[in-house]
Amino acid sequence: MFGAFRPTLVAQGGLLWKNPFRMSATRKANVRKRLREVDQVIATLADSGVQCKALDQAKALPKEAEMHPRDKYTVFSGTSRGLRKSLHKVPKFTKKTQRTSPEGF
Repeated sequence: MFGAFRPTLVAQGGLLWKNPFRMSATRKANVRKRLREVDQVIATLADSGVQCKALDQAKALPKEAEMHPRDKYTVFSGTSRGLRKSLHKVPKFTKKTQRTSPEGF
């Protein structure tokens, strides 16, 4: 029990990733800041005259100030209970352009 092969907490069923249940106010502020930075990059590219399909799709997305809080801090997930998943459980959210929910969600 106390030798080199003693069981660790993970091996005994402990949590491997310690994700909190709710997002803290600091995390929410950081999400808003990142969304505003992405909006600024999209606006800069649009003003520079660059044209491409991805930029047109990005310009069609709502800005951070126009987004509903539900869409700001959660994303649609067909596999999770309640069909919404908190952003701090989604890796690299700002690299994904999922700012709107499907119709009815």
